[in-house]
Amino acid sequence: MAIQWFPGHMHKARLEMQSTLPKVDVLIEVLDARIPYSSENPMLEELRGDTPCLKVLAKSDLADETRTDAWVEYLSQLDNVRARAVTTEDIPTIRRLKNAAARMVPHREGRTVTVMVAGIPNVGKSTLINVLAGRKIAKTGNTPAVTKHQQRVPIGDSVTLLDTPGVMWPNVENHHSGYRLAILGSIKETAMDYSDIGFFAARLMAKDFPERLQERYQLEEIPPTELALIEAIGRKRGCLGKNNTVDLDRASRILVTELRSGGLGRLTLETPESMQHEKKRTAIEVAEKAERTREKDAKRKKRFRDKQRAARKAREHGS
Repeated sequence: MAIQWFPGHMHKARLEMQSTLPKVDVLIEVLDARIPYSSENPMLEELRGDTPCLKVLAKSDLADETRTDAWVEYLSQLDNVRARAVTTEDIPTIRRLKNAAARMVPHREGRTVTVMVAGIPNVGKSTLINVLAGRKIAKTGNTPAVTKHQQRVPIGDSVTLLDTPGVMWPNVENHHSGYRLAILGSIKETAMDYSDIGFFAARLMAKDFPERLQERYQLEEIPPTELALIEAIGRKRGCLGKNNTVDLDRASRILVTELRSGGLGRLTLETPESMQHEKKRTAIEVAEKAERTREKDAKRKKRFRDKQRAARKAREHGS
């Protein structure tokens, strides 16, 4: 199942960002430290061009520390990019982001530096804005797409923040990224199926973090399939319906909710190495899909031409 979510207000926000970015000095892109690759918006990367970018790995208190350090080092090696990891509680570190962003524009000559803060929904962008501003000026919440409009916020030291709505991109080509975004709450619930997401989460956790599952759900061993694992979790948590059958939707919601909230411990679901592998695989899949589309279009055009020739011959024969 492909996970896609790009409502109309996001298209409008994309156009506004495209219009505003040429006037921006520095871009702060807020990522989820648990999925730095999947929460990085490729559309934003394309739009920013040569604008310096400070990538902030938020919610790092929910992520694996070693993997977070690896991501900060990897991202900081990219051209015109710096990276920092922050937590919601570490207010001094968040406030230092203002100076870190300003230092990326060394020749500002005393003028006001405009810093755009952007990111996909539900990565902690509005919380970061409020800390930097020293007051509540951005709505926060545990559901995606709380912020709807851009707003400019002077925060002192000749720095103005430009807050933007959380924006996805029209086509999440890497379906694994789509699932990880859904697991961690960046996709609206109406755009996903909890059972489907739960099965992906079960498969991922059983492969990479089996000991976390055993500890959390008191399992003697990890069942051989994701269905059996979801059922085992459901039985442990009392998700039983008629005839003692497990309610798969309820059990899936429990697994996804507890993974998302940190109930299964500090987890990072991607590494720079796995990202490179997925990028290559996705590029191959996109190329293969494009080739299938070209072949289908060629066959459709050939059928159309054949019908035209047949109709022309029929007219000539009739005359």
